[in-house]
Amino acid sequence: MSSLNFHHLRHFWVVAREGSVSRAAAKLRITQPTISEQLAELADQLGEPLFRREGRNLVLTEVGEAAAKVADEIFALGDRLVDTVRGKVTGRPLRLAVGISDGVPKSIAHRILEPAFDARVQLTCREGAPAKLLADLGRHILDVVISDAPSHGNGTHDHLLGECGIAVWGTKRLAAELRVGFPRSLDGAPFLLPSANTGFRRELDAWFVANKVTPHVVGEFDDDALLATVAEAGGGLYAAPDAIAKARPRGLVRAGTIRGLRAHYYAITIDRKLVHPAVSLVAGAARARLFGKT
Repeated sequence: MSSLNFHHLRHFWVVAREGSVSRAAAKLRITQPTISEQLAELADQLGEPLFRREGRNLVLTEVGEAAAKVADEIFALGDRLVDTVRGKVTGRPLRLAVGISDGVPKSIAHRILEPAFDARVQLTCREGAPAKLLADLGRHILDVVISDAPSHGNGTHDHLLGECGIAVWGTKRLAAELRVGFPRSLDGAPFLLPSANTGFRRELDAWFVANKVTPHVVGEFDDDALLATVAEAGGGLYAAPDAIAKARPRGLVRAGTIRGLRAHYYAITIDRKLVHPAVSLVAGAARARLFGKT
């Protein structure tokens, strides 16, 4: 494929930001037919449609989102080059697009990303199934995926952030009742579980089978925050990583430790090394502070 036309790419970038050919034409001071023709030529060169129409607006396709992200980087670098030559300091925040696997507790995700918030990195966060997030990573829509399971290659690289133990938590009364004889005491006990599509749930189910324990499943939850709230109200026990013990809702105490089961968390990138400075920041902080003593 021949080199992309710079003007076509710039005009596409402006349309992507404005969401309209007419607004982009007014901003660029060129005619709408000219922009439409250049967008068509760029789409033909890339071999994929870049927009779909929703009402009067143009919305990026998945390929369009990836192209817009690359264009953002190209023109941001161009601006930085000009500012550097002129001796200016831009003050622009560093940007980071993060995918959070639906198996990662929100409290863990928050603590992993906390250094980025402190450093005023401009974050874009998407939560979803690992397969979808990894596909977006491959399209350069995301810079990193935070997951509780490795990606096992396929053009990506797994960077272990850390691991920690797993404990069972419940109200003081319920935890006290089940602490004696744990884990056999969990047989028939009311239990709140994460959804079945997560790696943690599969490991937890395997642990129940290995220890010949069949808890009474009260409910299954996609949202770990809601699960913890139900547990706090006395709805049942639940298993969670020790790394979020400090953020645990009030009134919940440890019933016992699940021996032999540990939670692992990864930063998944398309680069063999952590190149993005914000990813390096959160990975280093997680290894040193969040998981360093667990």
